[in-house]
Amino acid sequence: MNCKITRNAANVLRRELDKPENSDKKLKVFVTHSHGDHAHYGMDLGQATDKDEVVSTDKDIEVVLTKGEPLLDGVKIDYLYFPKEGFVITNPSKGNHGDH
Repeated sequence: MNCKITRNAANVLRRELDKPENSDKKLKVFVTHSHGDHAHYGMDLGQATDKDEVVSTDKDIEVVLTKGEPLLDGVKIDYLYFPKEGFVITNPSKGNHGDH
């Protein structure tokens, strides 16, 4: 499984992960719901369980993904400032380029 984090997202995530209260946590990305050929995603900070896989990224941020969940393989985490500031999680490898 793999995960891509853009530079903007990595900067915001690193600030959160570097807080002392988050020192033992990792970024978790999960499917909130899926329908048809795409999914909607969420994320949180937490610990990996035996149902998860920890994936390294080129931004030195480890991401926890649910093992065997095909809609998580290839997710991309971005942080946009315009038109609305916030995280956007898509999976271009599965044809998911954004919410509808």
